[in-house]
Amino acid sequence: MTLRPRPGIVHLGLGAFFRAFALPWLEDAMEVAGGDWGVIGISLRSAGVRDALAPNGFCYPCVEIGPKAQTERRITALQQVLVAPEDPAAVLSAMADPATHIISLTVTEKGYCHDPATGRLNRDHPDILRDLSHPLPITAPGYVLRALQQRYQAGTPAPTVLSCDNLPGNGALLRGVVLDMAAEVSGDLHDWIASKVTFPQTMVDRIVPATTPQDIAAHRHHDAGLVQHEPFRQWVIEDVFARPRPALDQVGVQFVKDVAPFEEMKLRMLNGAHSALAYLGYLAGHATVAEAAGDPVFAGFLRYLWLQEIIPTLVQPEGIVLADYAEDLLTRFANPGLRHQTSQIAMDGSQKLPQRILGTLDDQLREGGNIDGLLVVVAGWMRYVGGTGEDGQPIDMQDPLAEELKSRSRDAASPEATVAALLSIEAVFDPVIAGQILGPLTKTYISLVTNGARATVERTLP
Repeated sequence: MTLRPRPGIVHLGLGAFFRAFALPWLEDAMEVAGGDWGVIGISLRSAGVRDALAPNGFCYPCVEIGPKAQTERRITALQQVLVAPEDPAAVLSAMADPATHIISLTVTEKGYCHDPATGRLNRDHPDILRDLSHPLPITAPGYVLRALQQRYQAGTPAPTVLSCDNLPGNGALLRGVVLDMAAEVSGDLHDWIASKVTFPQTMVDRIVPATTPQDIAAHRHHDAGLVQHEPFRQWVIEDVFARPRPALDQVGVQFVKDVAPFEEMKLRMLNGAHSALAYLGYLAGHATVAEAAGDPVFAGFLRYLWLQEIIPTLVQPEGIVLADYAEDLLTRFANPGLRHQTSQIAMDGSQKLPQRILGTLDDQLREGGNIDGLLVVVAGWMRYVGGTGEDGQPIDMQDPLAEELKSRSRDAASPEATVAALLSIEAVFDPVIAGQILGPLTKTYISLVTNGARATVERTLP
């Protein structure tokens, strides 16, 4: 593009994933069909991303890392980055602007301020309580709510609010959280959002490892805005987009009536397997996904987990053969060019485990299916959140429930007590499921502590 587009999208949570996934796709759509779909990015916490991108006018290199070669393109669709804590009013102004047709988000699971076990707004969350009593918010749902409130009061057309996070029913979840907040503010606002604002479900898929200082130093321009990604990409969006919209359908994005089969496939097969490698692979000494996927024991475990325990719970999406998808995933995971840290994927596990693993486990329990591999993953998470690895070294465990998880593990007098204490955290585990798996999970956890992650994984294989 020779001319940079004017903004039409405001995006909350300007991490590497959005910059390596959605922004290149938006540029592709504008190359094909034009339109002003530039992006104003919002950093909800710190100025780090803004400061990294500003010296080059918010343009940045986006590097595709294949197994044998790398290719690079320069992304120019990002117009501006606002830092929310510095000027929340400016953020709301951008979101409420009539030229903003899409408000999108990648704020990770914990950014939705919901109860992972129920999917509803966490009404006791201190930041939510604060946002409900203050016109200038600090949470992502709070910003969406107050921006929609400004649009409603000004008579501005309703936007599309587009979640791009790895959450089941992400659009419905976000809609429910925002409506729960709106009900506390104004009945009329609640009804307007419910009837006018669209929250499409989406499925996003591209592996984007965290950029390291070493990656930046190795880049020919030492560009601090650098992002890297695998060649594969897939974006599936529920076709309830408000108009206008970018011509994403002309460049490979799938607009469908029902995203759920694609979403469940990706969450359970890709993200569930990622979590398995994150905890068990980390405990076994594998620093990256590629290392773990290249270990024949872990590769065999993933194949077993997919074919025997995960795929039986899925509805096959149109045009997809799930067994082939599993093999493609293993190839993607083993890409030696991607240094995707197991510790990065392990972050915020208390928020991820219910969607990635426990939903599958619940379905298998209902159908009388095998859960041996899934229990190994849960046991791996329990060992990981205890804060000490198999080598006796401390784990830099990052999680919203980190202190509670560590204290429950530390205060438990035995492995049996550890499992019981962690299973009793209702923000993670449904009590009914917890009661059903207590016995077999305890045996698996004891094996993990006694024999180590790799040996326990190997013993699980038929």
